[in-house]
Formats: sequence, C-alpha cells, structure tokens
Amino acid sequence: MTFTNYCGYLEHKKDLNLDLTKAMNFTLEKETWITASTQAFWGEIAPCDHVLQIYENDAVFLDLLEGFVVNGFNSGDCVIIIATTEHLSALNNRLRNIGFDLFSLTLTDQYIPLNSQETLSHFIINGWPDEILFNHLISGLLARGRRGNRQVRAFGEMVAELWAKGHSGATVRLEYLWNRFCETEPFKLFCAYPKSGFTQDAQTSLRNICHSHSKLITAADNSTFDVLYQPVHQKKAG
Repeated sequence: MTFTNYCGYLEHKKDLNLDLTKAMNFTLEKETWITASTQAFWGEIAPCDHVLQIYENDAVFLDLLEGFVVNGFNSGDCVIIIATTEHLSALNNRLRNIGFDLFSLTLTDQYIPLNSQETLSHFIINGWPDEILFNHLISGLLARGRRGNRQVRAFGEMVAELWAKGHSGATVRLEYLWNRFCETEPFKLFCAYPKSGFTQDAQTSLRNICHSHSKLITAADNSTFDVLYQPVHQKKAG
C-alpha cells in the first residue's frame, strides 16, 4: 500500500453490514458510511477532529495508524504516538520498511513516540486522570512538536489501556480531558480501542466514548477504498 500518491477521493454513502458490537448501534443514526482513500481522509481531517477506531484485530488497526502517521510525515506535521510497546514496535517496523528515517525524525521532534503505560503514570492519581498534570504533559508535548511552526497530530492509546483494566469512568474522563484541551489548543487527534474490550455491560460508557469523538472509522473491506467513516454527534467538553 502506498501513501505518497493521492489516490483520489470519492465521497458517497452506501449501506454496510459492519460486524461491530451491538452496543455500537445506538451511537449511529444510520447504517451508512462515507468512503475515502487513506491519504485523502487523513489529509482532510481538521485540527479540531477527534477520530475513533474500534478495531477487530491489530492488522486492521495498524493499517489505519500507519496511514495517519505517514500522511503526517508527508505533510510536514509533528506526529505524537502514545501507544503500547507492542504497537510502537510494529508501527516502527512498518515505517522503516516504507523508508522513513525514524532516528532523524525523532531527533528533530517530528516524531515523538511514547509508551502509553509510562505516559499514564505522569497524570493518573489514585486511578483517576488529574486535569492539571494532564494539561501540563500535553502542553509540553505540543510545544516540542510545534517548533518550526509545524502542525501537530497525535494518536493516544491511553484510553484503551484504562478501558482494558475496567476503569470505564477514568476512560470517559480522559476522553473529556482530551476534548477540553483541544478546544484551546487545536490539533488532530486519533484514538483506538480493540472491539474485544466491549461488553453488554459497558453500553453507557460506550455511548459516552463514541460521543466524545467527531468521526468513527474502520478499514474498508475492498481494495478500492482504505477508510470508511461516519460523523458522530459530538458532545461539548464543557
């Protein structure tokens, strides 16, 4: 899959029988999705967008994350990735195979890879996200990324880490903090959860999570389009 060439953009809606959890159904008003190439989708998201992926397996997740990162590098953006050790390693291998010099990108802070567990430890107090510590951490990362007047895009897996441990309230709170921060410091934000982490008991929290985002995405099941997305009616952080 190549990302350096513009693959075109076709925006139309079609019915899809996507195998998402039943709990997802109430978050979407229609079973219709918009199709776009990976390059076009990640290139046209706005600095205020907060994109959510609920994925079936790591390969699907990494395909979309790779597109998010590569489009950022090609656009001259700083890309901040806060992910698990396993996902960081897999992503870095993909980026090296494409031909990116990760050492140079990291040295200039165009690429800022961080471990999600370690990053969480900087602002979680007694199992709850502390807003002041969170804002201090993210402000510092954005300051690094914006050197040279670069735009910033960030991927965060910390919410998924909290969710996997059963901390649904802390997860929703962290999503809220991301959105509240983005209201004053706009940047492109992407997060993802494994589908396996959702159960019928989590419907209320799932509703809150979905409505904390502006777009829901999944991978296309054909070779023509790389991304399927649907706008979500987002709730304001305040």
